[in-house]
Amino acid sequence: MTNLLYSEIEDDLRGGVRRVLDDRCPWTDVLAGIEKDEPYDAALWQAVAVQLGCAGLPVPEEHGGAGASWRETAVVMEELGRAVAPVPFLSSAVLATAALLAAGEAGGDLLAELAAGEKIAVVAVPFNTAPRAPLGTSVRVEDGALTGTVTSVADGAAADVLLVPAPDGLYAVDAADARRTPVTSLDMTRRLCDIALPGVPARRVAEGDAAVRAALAAGAAMLASEQLGLAERCLESTVEYLKTRYQFGRPVGSYQGLKHRLADLWTSVTQARAVARYAASCLASGDPDTAVAVALAQAHCSAVAVKAAEECVQMHGGIGFTWEHPAHLYLKRAKSAAIALGTPDQHRAALADLVDLPSV
Repeated sequence: MTNLLYSEIEDDLRGGVRRVLDDRCPWTDVLAGIEKDEPYDAALWQAVAVQLGCAGLPVPEEHGGAGASWRETAVVMEELGRAVAPVPFLSSAVLATAALLAAGEAGGDLLAELAAGEKIAVVAVPFNTAPRAPLGTSVRVEDGALTGTVTSVADGAAADVLLVPAPDGLYAVDAADARRTPVTSLDMTRRLCDIALPGVPARRVAEGDAAVRAALAAGAAMLASEQLGLAERCLESTVEYLKTRYQFGRPVGSYQGLKHRLADLWTSVTQARAVARYAASCLASGDPDTAVAVALAQAHCSAVAVKAAEECVQMHGGIGFTWEHPAHLYLKRAKSAAIALGTPDQHRAALADLVDLPSV
């Protein structure tokens, strides 16, 4: 039976990451950062990826990584979700890293650079691409160069290297050779851009689409842990506020209607923790149930994160609707994550197909 409890090592890792985020990523800094043109917080990325070594957690030691697993990576994702951290961890340390791990020896040198935090790589697919959805790439290969466009790529503007799916495999491209156009993003802590490839030199790192599929599955599993962390923080901050906010001489949290809503949310978050941990554990161990676990985690955690963020906004009353309160940061991250790497409906449909349920 899979052990879903956090290990002592995972708890220690959580403590270290949380201390860094509390110190270097308060919500006031996140709010100020979304007004700037920088695509991510470079100093925070350096602290998390390099100083803490989190970028290389799932990478074997022989490739310069920490030799840990996706379980430890999931703990980092929980903490980044709690802080709504503006760093390309999901894009580079999860999606791109998973693609290169699946690619094998061809991506070894680049994988080591990602593990060391020396470079940022991004899988150039639309951010709403589900693990089992058709890739539908419009990029074509001509004489070792790539031509085409990819829209709505998460953290594309932050990338040093683009991993671009083409009909015959996955190619590595120097991001400086591509034209990157920022697009309006709901979540300004994880920005999107369109990428144009005007015949840029490329190196094939994997054949077929297996590496991209592995990346999307790993990304969806880790995104569930991020959504879990976000939902937990929304619940905690709402409970803290309702204990101190008074109305008609009583703490707002003493009203039965709000207690019931919070109890329901606590139950949903607890369930989200179970499915997110199971997805991370299956991914870490290569369990045959991984595809089912990932679809289940995304189908549930997406809705829970959005609900937790909505309740956070509403139960904070008037202040929760202001720009000067962090609730909108959580709501925007939750809303954008809910359609990233597949919508809940897509994951439910995938789950039904995986367990042979008849279509309606």
